[in-house]
Amino acid sequence: MQVAQEVAEGQLDDHFPLVIWQTGSGTQSNMNANEVMHIAAATEINSRFVPSLEQLHKSLHSKSAEFQDIIKIGRTHTQDATPLTLGQEFSGYATQVKYGIDRIVCTLPRMYQLAQGGTAVGTGLNTKKGFDVKIAAAVAEETELPFVTAENKFEALAAHDAFVESSGAVNTISVSLMKIANDIRLLGSMVTTMIV
Repeated sequence: MQVAQEVAEGQLDDHFPLVIWQTGSGTQSNMNANEVMHIAAATEINSRFVPSLEQLHKSLHSKSAEFQDIIKIGRTHTQDATPLTLGQEFSGYATQVKYGIDRIVCTLPRMYQLAQGGTAVGTGLNTKKGFDVKIAAAVAEETELPFVTAENKFEALAAHDAFVESSGAVNTISVSLMKIANDIRLLGSMVTTMIV
C-alpha cells in the first residue's frame, strides 16, 4: 500500500520519465511501474519491516528467558486453565514473530523478479538480447538486493501475485501481533488470576 501511495503522490516521479516519443498509451511509464513497485516493496521489507520484526523477536525471546520462573495460570477461552510460566507464554509470542519473519522473507524471491525487458506482452520484442539480465544486474548492484530478470515475463507482466503473496504474509503477521497485544492486555487485567 505504501509503495502505491508513494507512486500516486508523485514521490517516485523520477522513475517515470516522460519523453517526447511517449505514445498515447503511456507505455514507457507503464513499463517502469512493475519494477518501481517491486524495488520499493523489497527495499521496505528488507530495510525496515524485517529488522523491526527481528528486534521484536529478540525482545520477546529475552523476556521468555527472564520470565522462565514466574508461574501463572493459563487461559483457555478466557477461562482458568492449567499453570504455565510467563516465560513459556512469551516463548510462544517470540515464535509467532519468528514465523512471521520466515513468512515475509519467503515471499522475497518472487518480489526480486523483474519484468523489465519483456516489453509490451512478455515476448521481449524489439529489445536487445540480454537487456533484461543487464537491467536486473544494475538494479541488484544499486539496491544491494538480489534482483533478477523474471523467469517468465508473461507472468511478471500480467500478474501481481508477488504483491498478493507479500500482502498475505503481512496480513498474517498483523494478526499475530494483534493476538500478542490482546493477550498482553488481558494479562494486565488479571488480579490474582481473576479478570476483574
